[in-house]
Order: sequence, then C-alpha cells, then structure tokens
Amino acid sequence: MLLKRKLVYIALTALFLWPVLTAPAAPAAGDDLDRVLRRLDAAAASFHSTAADFEFDSVETDPVEDKDVQKGTVFYERKGSAFQMAAHIREVNGKPVPKTYAYSAGVVRLYEKLTNQVTTFSKLGQYESWFMLGFGASGKDLEQKWDIKYLGPETLNGVKTEKLEMIAKDAAIRKNIRKVTIWVDPDRGISLKQVFDEGPSQYRVSVYFNIKTNQPLPADAFTIKTDSQTQFVNR
Repeated sequence: MLLKRKLVYIALTALFLWPVLTAPAAPAAGDDLDRVLRRLDAAAASFHSTAADFEFDSVETDPVEDKDVQKGTVFYERKGSAFQMAAHIREVNGKPVPKTYAYSAGVVRLYEKLTNQVTTFSKLGQYESWFMLGFGASGKDLEQKWDIKYLGPETLNGVKTEKLEMIAKDAAIRKNIRKVTIWVDPDRGISLKQVFDEGPSQYRVSVYFNIKTNQPLPADAFTIKTDSQTQFVNR
C-alpha cells in the first residue's frame, strides 16, 4: 500500500504539492474563481500535449526533518477523452536512479531500471483527476472532482498564474491528501507549481520548468523499454 500511495503521489503526475506552513491569501469573490475556471475551459479545448522538466520534493518535518528530491521529465497528452502521462525520473537525491511512471486508462506502470522490474497497478481510474491536475483539465473537469477556493493571482518566474486551493470530493482521496494547491497558467492550462498536503508534518512540492505545450512529443514518451530479463509484477 505504501508503494501504491507513493506512486499515486508522483504521477501526477502529475503530479502532482505546496507549502502548508504559509497562510493562504484571503479568497476573492466567487466570480473571480468562475473567471479562472472558464479560462481553463477555453485552454482545455485546444490542449493536446505538454512536456516539462520537473523537481518533486517530498518533505517530512517531524519527528526528523527529511527531504527526498527527484528530478526528470514529464509528458502529458490528451486526445478527446483519452489521457495519458509519463514521468521519467533521472535522479533521486543527486544520484542516478532511472525509473518511469506511466499512466493510461486507469492503469499505472512503474519501471525501475536498476532492478529491471515493471510493476503494474490496475484500477486507478479514480486518480485520473490527480494525474491531469493542471495539465489539460478543464474548469468543468476540476469542478466535478474538487471543491475549489480561489487564492488570488501570483507571478512565478515571470509568469502570471492563478493560485487555487483544492479539496477532493472523493473521501478515499482525502485520506491520502488533505488538500492540493496549484499555481496554474489558465491561458495555457498548465501548472507551474503544485503542493500536496499529506497530513501532519508531511507535504510534497512539484515544480515544472522548460514547459512546452502542443508540440510533438518524443516517440517513446509513454513507452517503457523492457528486455527478456525484465520481471513483471501485478499489484
């Protein structure tokens, strides 16, 4: 279960994590939230793909301070109602630890190159809203899965974003993640930063940069390369 939980947190995707120590800004009026969501509707209509470099930081503050840092490249693609994503991790805490998380049609596959093993996690369709969070999701998509609070505009690395606080409507998801905060560029339909509140003393931060939207993705973006020695495990 611990591996499954960690897997869900990563893809996210996409995914998918912010400072719980910082008090949120006072929420703006409901019409401001609606304005942002409608801009996301428009962006989703023309969203096809995104490629970005990322840094995922998993932080624990108690009982002992600890930080796990993963770096790599992530890909998202949406064709009609079909959505897929893949996170190619290159290093963990500064050391080369190549592995790939790939999500499609409710199934997540984890390939760990150092052990040459593929672990398949089925029946994860309920988490698709995590994986596409801030990457191709329309305002209507978000409203169906999340209770959303608008926290106002904020500029990140020269990009004007809108900050949203989100609580999953699914009680099973809330057991793992109390809330999610995203800094989203509503005109492109992409997140620049995400923070997942995992409960007391734990949170996860995702930062995306070198973002490219609606450009051709590598042919192997969602491919897990195996060989005759690869071990396969189903969970």
